[in-house]
Amino acid sequence: MFNELYLKSLGLAAHKSSKVFLAIVSFVESSFFPIPPDVMIVPMVIAKKNDYLKIFIIATLFSTLGGVLGYFIGSYFLDFGMSVVGFYGYEDKVLNLKENLTKGTGLYIWLSTLFLAGFTPLPFKVFTITSGMIGFNLFIFLFICLISRGLRFFIVSYFSFKFGDTFNRFMRTKAAMWFTILGIAIVLIFGAIYFIVK
Repeated sequence: MFNELYLKSLGLAAHKSSKVFLAIVSFVESSFFPIPPDVMIVPMVIAKKNDYLKIFIIATLFSTLGGVLGYFIGSYFLDFGMSVVGFYGYEDKVLNLKENLTKGTGLYIWLSTLFLAGFTPLPFKVFTITSGMIGFNLFIFLFICLISRGLRFFIVSYFSFKFGDTFNRFMRTKAAMWFTILGIAIVLIFGAIYFIVK
């Protein structure tokens, strides 16, 4: 099933209405759909290099809006939200989260986790839904979604624009590892700055 959805999403990148489909995929991926928008972003930018900024903006805005849908699924449709979370095997982590958030560092841990979920290959929808379940501050949630998704999609769009098929091959083989390393490095740098300033 995953393979079939992947190929269909890839096929939509070549459609004449690819930007509309990118908006839809970006929106639903943040709340329940398993295929990330990157699958469409790379071939779309390679085909229409001058549109790389438009493609990045569409993916970022609609992914953030989809994150809001995920948030409200977690807030008001708990059974459906838990079924999505369960699909990715995160039930135990979600159920233990509220307890961890009562500790002094819980808020900062969740901020870091939400950023990493938006930036790395972690299933972002699990964390948007969980944010709604735990009643996380909606405005901070929106800000983190915009920053993490925007940074990720800008990198994907820009490097697809600059390096074309070379970057496409990189995305298929090594992107998950390097996005994870870069995401953790960003969190550690900002964490260090926060504690130094504090």
